[in-house]
Amino acid sequence: MSLTIDKLATPSVLIDIDRVRANLRRAQDYADTHGLRLRPHIKTHKVPALARLQVELGACGITCQKLSEAEVMADAGLSDIFISYNIVGADKLSRLTALARRITLSVAADSAYTVSGYIDAARAADVTLTVLVECDTGAGRCGVATADAALDLARRLEGASHARFGGLMTYPKAGGTEQTAAWIAGALDLFARAGMAVPVVSSGGTPDMWRAHLVPGVTEYRPGTYIYMDRSQVAAGAATLDECALTVQATVVSRPSETRAVLDAGTKTLTSDLLGLDGFGHVLSCPSARVDALSEEHGVIQADAEVLPALGERVRIVPNHACVVSNMFDRVYFVSGDTVLDAVPVAARGCVT
Repeated sequence: MSLTIDKLATPSVLIDIDRVRANLRRAQDYADTHGLRLRPHIKTHKVPALARLQVELGACGITCQKLSEAEVMADAGLSDIFISYNIVGADKLSRLTALARRITLSVAADSAYTVSGYIDAARAADVTLTVLVECDTGAGRCGVATADAALDLARRLEGASHARFGGLMTYPKAGGTEQTAAWIAGALDLFARAGMAVPVVSSGGTPDMWRAHLVPGVTEYRPGTYIYMDRSQVAAGAATLDECALTVQATVVSRPSETRAVLDAGTKTLTSDLLGLDGFGHVLSCPSARVDALSEEHGVIQADAEVLPALGERVRIVPNHACVVSNMFDRVYFVSGDTVLDAVPVAARGCVT
C-alpha cells in the first residue's frame, strides 16, 4: 500500500519531485539557450541526491557555501565544487587542501589575507588551489569594492606557485542587474588592458536568474532557491505558487478563538525570516489566512471564522524562505501528488563550518 502524506507526523517537509524536475529543467534550458554554465548552490536543499540530479540535467558542478557542505557532497560523489566563501583559519585550510586532493575544487577570496592563507596552506600540502576573486557589485556583503582591488588580488594569485586565478565571482543585489553589468564591464575592461585573462565570471541569485544573460561577460550562474522556489521568490516575480516545490505540512493543535488557530510549526520549522513579506508563509488551503506570529513550536494563523482551519486539520504552507527550512529537518519527503515516494536524509543539515 502506498504511503500518503496524511499518514506522516507533522510538522513535515514535503518536496514535490515533479515540480523540482520542472524547475531544474526550466533553469537548465534557460542557461543552455544563453550559453551559460549552471553551477547550482546546494545550500537550498543540502541533499546529495538532488545535487546529483542537477548535474545529470546539465549543471557543470555545484556550489557550496561552507566547507563542511562541500565535504558532505564530495563524500556523496560530487566531484566539481566551488565554495563561494572566504575560508579562514588553520583547521579549515587544512581541510580545504585535503578536499582539493579529492575533487576539482575552487574557492572564493576578497582579501590579501585570505589569498595568502590559501597560498601558504596549498604550498604546505603541495596542492594547487583555484581561487575566484569575489566582487561586491552592489549587495554590500563580501567582495572587493573596486575593479582595481580585484586586479591586485588576481596578480597575487598569478604569481603564486600553488594557487591560480580562476576568475571573478559576485553575488549581486536583488534587482541590481544593470548595476552588476556596469561593474563587471568595467572590471573586464581593466583586466583586458592589463593583459590578464578572466577564465570565469560567476554570478548568482534566484530572484534575477532570468535576467542573467543581460550581464555581458558572465559565463556561469549559481542559483540556489530555484530548485524549490518559495514565497519570497514568488513576491520577486521569479516563480509562481504552482512552481513552489517545498511545502511544510502542519496540524492545527488549538483553536483558541473563532478567528485564531495554532499550528504545530513555529520558528524551528518555518523560520522567523520575513524577507519584507507580510506574515511567515502562505497557507495553500486558506489563501486569506495570515501566518501572524511564531514562537519556537507554535504558529498562529488568523482568518475569518468560516475559512479558518478546524482543530486537527492539516494544512500545507509555502514558507517565506525555503533554504532555512531545509537546515532544520533531518529528513524531507519526496512526494508526487499526495503519494510519498521516499524519506530522504538532509545530509548536509547543520553544516555551517
